[in-house]
Amino acid sequence: MHSFEFFIFLMKSVFTKKSVRTLTLGEKLRNLRSEKRISLGEVSRMTKIQVKYLECLEAGEYDKLPVDVYVKGFLRGYAQFLGVDDSILMRLYEKEKGIKSNLERVSSNKEPKKEKIDISPFLITPKVLGFLAFSFFFLGGIFYLYKEIDAFANTPKLIIINPAQNSSENDNSVIVEGITDKDARVFINNQPILVSDEGRFSENLALQSGTNTINVKAINRFDKIKYDDLVIQSNYEQEEIKENDVQKEEVLAEQNKIPIEVRVDPGPVWVSIETDDNLVFSGTMLTGATQFFLANENIVISSGKANATYIKFKGNDIGTLGSGDEPIRGVTFNKDTKY
Repeated sequence: MHSFEFFIFLMKSVFTKKSVRTLTLGEKLRNLRSEKRISLGEVSRMTKIQVKYLECLEAGEYDKLPVDVYVKGFLRGYAQFLGVDDSILMRLYEKEKGIKSNLERVSSNKEPKKEKIDISPFLITPKVLGFLAFSFFFLGGIFYLYKEIDAFANTPKLIIINPAQNSSENDNSVIVEGITDKDARVFINNQPILVSDEGRFSENLALQSGTNTINVKAINRFDKIKYDDLVIQSNYEQEEIKENDVQKEEVLAEQNKIPIEVRVDPGPVWVSIETDDNLVFSGTMLTGATQFFLANENIVISSGKANATYIKFKGNDIGTLGSGDEPIRGVTFNKDTKY
C-alpha cells in the first residue's frame, strides 16, 4: 500500500515539474496573479508599472516593451509584489527573448523581405492611353464641329477698338483698329485690310476735313457679314500751297525742299508715300482726303487706283498718277522732276 502511494506521489512530482517547465514567463505571471485574485489594475497601482507593459509581459510581446533595463526593473517589481524569486523570472525573460530573436533571424534569412509594391489605382496602361487618346480626338471633333456650326449660323465677330464712334480728330488721319474672327476678311470702305493670325487688324486712314463716314465690314468663310459704320469728325485744316503764293515758294526754294500734295477722288483708295526712302504714310484715303508731304531728295508714291489719285507737285496740279483704275507703284518725284 505504501509503495503504491509513493508511486502516485512520484508520478505527480514528475508531471508537475514537466508542466511548470513548459509554462512561459507570461503564463507564470498570469497564473501567479490569478492565484492571488489580483487584477492588472491593482498590480499597476501597487508597482507603478503601466498596465500596457504588464499586459505585454503576460502576452510575451517583448517587442512592444521598452529597453531591457526598464523591463528588468518591471520584472523585479512584479516579482517582489507576487512574492517570488526575481532571478527565475529574469532567466525566463532572457531565454524567451533569445529564442524569439533567433527565430526572427532565421525567418528573415529564409524569406527575404519583399518590398511592398504600391499599385496606384490610376495606373497608366496601353488600354488607358488608348482610351484617353480616343476621348481627346472625340471631344476635339465635337468642339470643331460646334465651332463650324457656330460660324455657319452666326455673323463674324467685329469689335472696333479705335476710333470711338462720333469722335473728333485734330489730325488728317486716324488709325482704325479692331478684332474679328481669325479666318475672317476685313474691308474698310470696301478696301481689303490685312488680318493677323490672331484676328487683329489695323489700318491708317486719311481723313478729309469735316465729317468722315467709315464703313468696316467683316466676312467669314461662309460669307456671313458683320457691318459697323463709324462717323469721325476731322478738325484738321490743310494749308495749301497756292501758285500765286510767291513767299511760300521762295521759302521752300531756300529750304531746298520737295513739296507734294496727294488727294483722292473718288475714294477710298489705298496709298503709300515714302520720303527720302522712309515710309511716312501707308493706308486708305477717303473721298476728298488730302495729304501733304515734304522731302529733301525724293518722294515715291504708290496707289491702289491710279486715276483716282491726284497730285500737286511744287504747287502745280499735274492730275492723276495714271489714266486707268489699276494699281500703280513706285512713281518717283525729285528735284529734277519737271511738269
